[in-house]
Amino acid sequence: MNDGLAEKERRAIENLRAFEPQNEPYYLCYSGGKDSDCIRILAELAGVKHDIVHNLTTVDAPETVYYVRSIPNVIIKKPEKSMWELIPDKLMPPTRLVRYCCEELKERGGLGRLKITGVRKAESRARADRSDLIQVIGKPKTTQKAAQEMGADYRVTKQGGLIMDMDNDPARRLVEHCYRSRSVMVNPIIDWTDSDVWEFLRHYGCSANPLYQCGNHRIGCIGCSMKGFRGMKSDFAKYPKYRLNYVRAFDRMLKERKRHYLPTTWETGEDVMRWWVGDDPRQITLEDIL
Repeated sequence: MNDGLAEKERRAIENLRAFEPQNEPYYLCYSGGKDSDCIRILAELAGVKHDIVHNLTTVDAPETVYYVRSIPNVIIKKPEKSMWELIPDKLMPPTRLVRYCCEELKERGGLGRLKITGVRKAESRARADRSDLIQVIGKPKTTQKAAQEMGADYRVTKQGGLIMDMDNDPARRLVEHCYRSRSVMVNPIIDWTDSDVWEFLRHYGCSANPLYQCGNHRIGCIGCSMKGFRGMKSDFAKYPKYRLNYVRAFDRMLKERKRHYLPTTWETGEDVMRWWVGDDPRQITLEDIL
């Protein structure tokens, strides 16, 4: 391990120890991806108490499902509703602009717990802008007031949350004050690069999710709209049964739209699928759906 990465590892372990809750374990958000493996190993190295929790999305790739099951002590939580139930309930497909699937399937767990996440600035420009070592999401005015009263150094995100890159005493006190009533995350690998992640995993003998060996750069849900049309089509070519399940869910969605007297230019689930993956020349807008 090179000296730069060794220093990042030392800081990550130090931060995990500094913010460890006194009365309960951390809630470690485990997706089955490479970043999740890093924070899982770091929590072990730090010796902090933690629950490794995987939120089953019901549209994870089979390889990811099997890989997560192979990790010792993982707690797998099933959602209240599957993706196939959410689509008819929401009366529209999930899109890049309306990502109800993330909120319902990935982000619900850990309420009132201090979370460890594998968020990294290198993953995207948006993450670089809205994330840092500590991230507090809650009612903006009350959260900022608490930060000011404790003298914590912070920045405000566009969504009204706070991010802090300092692990000083005020920041620690703010975390202790907030995490029971707000969503508070510790992001120990926030400044790690992709090469840092892979070198770290190799050093500790972690082979990671087998999908990376198949050429995948990121691990996500099958058919995720954030992959773009090409990525979605690639998923459905590889996992045709999932495509069929989406089409069936779209058929049920159309029945629900008719029941609610909502207009639509789609007649079948296949019509919705063609629009969803960019093969419908009409390409109706989100406004047309709503």
